[in-house]
Amino acid sequence: MLVRSADLIAIPLTIPLIIVAEEQLDLHLAAQPLRNQLWARTQAFRAERGRVLLIPDEHGVLNMAWVGAGKLAEGLNLWLTAGLPDKLPEGIYQLPAALSPEQAFQFALGWEYGLYRFDRYKKIERKNPVLVVGDAVDIAAVQQQVAACTLARDLINTPASDLTPQVLAQTAVDIAQTHGATIRRYVGDELLTHNFPAVHAVGRAASIAPELVDFEWGDASHPRVTLVGKGVCFDSGGLDIKPPSGMLLMKKDMGGAACTLALAQLVMQARLPVRLRVIIPAVENAIAGNAFRPGDVKGVWDQVFLCVKAQHTEAASRALLPHLAPDGYVLSLQNGLCEDIIAEVVGTPR
Repeated sequence: MLVRSADLIAIPLTIPLIIVAEEQLDLHLAAQPLRNQLWARTQAFRAERGRVLLIPDEHGVLNMAWVGAGKLAEGLNLWLTAGLPDKLPEGIYQLPAALSPEQAFQFALGWEYGLYRFDRYKKIERKNPVLVVGDAVDIAAVQQQVAACTLARDLINTPASDLTPQVLAQTAVDIAQTHGATIRRYVGDELLTHNFPAVHAVGRAASIAPELVDFEWGDASHPRVTLVGKGVCFDSGGLDIKPPSGMLLMKKDMGGAACTLALAQLVMQARLPVRLRVIIPAVENAIAGNAFRPGDVKGVWDQVFLCVKAQHTEAASRALLPHLAPDGYVLSLQNGLCEDIIAEVVGTPR
């Protein structure tokens, strides 16, 4: 949680956060009371990146927290601070002094990012440490970016039984409608009618029909940006079925679509001067009698003609380019208008 000192009803005792780089550790220790020096040595604190040292006062009450920054060259970004809410006890902490506005923003963004919990199926006990920030930090902008990250993370963490192609497509529609975008949605055999044979081929064997959502937002005179997000809600590997270990994380194979929707949400909220187009193919790569086979060839017609041959059904779903991307690229070239930027987002599970 982020607050400004002016927003607190009564100014409680805040706990300073002190960033210490490895190269500065000796100098930092020399400026500390002997008690703190001995405590740091006893705890073997070497300012390793992400390491936290809680410093008590003479009564054993938490007085300050040192945050290891590692090497100076590594810089200060959200990944340094994202782990702090889990490492610190509940309390009210003060943003480190002497940070540039960009560093302060990154520190606050990482703090809020680290508070994320996926608790849709199981209640998780939450700590809620508070960070007091100055006027240089745009709290609303931090919250917008965190909300976008939370959207992506929630989608990726939701199992395929609840995040079906239909649900993913509807999520894209809901985001587009919120910002007044123009939406086109194709379901099942409509994909063939509107010339998306590759998307149809990857998803046709699943019990829930494949879909494609295509929406546009912004002034048509602005630079054109197209995002194509891979939305494979589950990838069994198809007829080239994956082994159990390879299938375990395949609910995350729609991470590209999740990140694309999160980015699109940020672009539209910020009202950036672009003509944004978002294409989300939402499918499940399953096994059935009508599943596409190794060696199958699919033609994609529009302003161009492109044939795609499936050498391996597992790889085709994982790598978008052989099957899902051609439809997205062809769609983005409709009416002879070439995009200024076309970005294909593939979320590879880790």
